[in-house]
Amino acid sequence: MQPADLDEAERLGESPDQYVERLARSKAEWVWQSRRQAGLEPLPVLGADTTVTVDGLVLGKPADEAELLATFARLSGREHDVLSAVALVSKAGTDSRLSRTRVQFRVVTAEEARTYWATGEPRDKAGGYAIQGYGAVFIEHIAGSYSGVMGLPLAETAELLIAAGVSVWHPEA
Repeated sequence: MQPADLDEAERLGESPDQYVERLARSKAEWVWQSRRQAGLEPLPVLGADTTVTVDGLVLGKPADEAELLATFARLSGREHDVLSAVALVSKAGTDSRLSRTRVQFRVVTAEEARTYWATGEPRDKAGGYAIQGYGAVFIEHIAGSYSGVMGLPLAETAELLIAAGVSVWHPEA
């Protein structure tokens, strides 16, 4: 895994869908170019990004407990969208897919959000929660991709890999 050195700020007039897909594509393209400049073999490169959106707003990674409390106050007892984009750069160019999952949060008290912050899990998580961890206790229902909410939509990733001629199956010998 190689992180991309990018400005992840939203652009004026950019929709949440455009934002997350642009970041996934930019990450993959940045790594592809850095590998080429280093003289490394041009292997296919995947890039991905995930964001949480509600009321047309992108809810980023909370910087501190106060931001998590504000985010959870907005999500509590409501539905929101988790958008995950995955991009593949290969010799053939760049292609990407977008996954949208509707997530229903139960009502979350401020005390629960503070206790959750103390676990350390919400840091560096889009929307301040991890469905695969303690954050699952806040989720009543999802409609869409569980793996997309985790951050890498697997069906869309497999679709890109197969289209690029990369096998997704590695059976044991």
